[in-house]
Amino acid sequence: MRKGIRIALASVLMLLAVSSMASSRSQRRILDEVQAAYAAAVRWNDFDTAQEMLDPEYRKDHPQSDLERARYEQVQISGYRELRAGNGATDNEVFRDVELRVINRNTQAERTVRVRETWRWDPEAKQWWLASGLPDLWRGE
Repeated sequence: MRKGIRIALASVLMLLAVSSMASSRSQRRILDEVQAAYAAAVRWNDFDTAQEMLDPEYRKDHPQSDLERARYEQVQISGYRELRAGNGATDNEVFRDVELRVINRNTQAERTVRVRETWRWDPEAKQWWLASGLPDLWRGE
């Protein structure tokens, strides 16, 4: 009888482990898709689309001004390269360090900017959101 209970318990634990792995694989697939779409939007200077991928709470707390929007129109992204990625502070958070090559449309001067993106998993919406905001392309200027 005890052997049967142990086998049943082991089977339940294995099923739970497999289901959690499937869930994380699904989250990873969604993350890869969202990050690819975000990178494409930034590469093509489509910051309006990139803005839609921001965490809704971040958007509410940090609304984009007309001046900020105009500043993004003054640059052209010539390169977007992932440097490294890793797990964040919580289970529902990951980070990605990227290198952006930015050209000032007025001066045609190109420079490199490194940015850390923080992505947050929203279990209710089953969606990854960029929690760190759009890249600050003017840091130090």
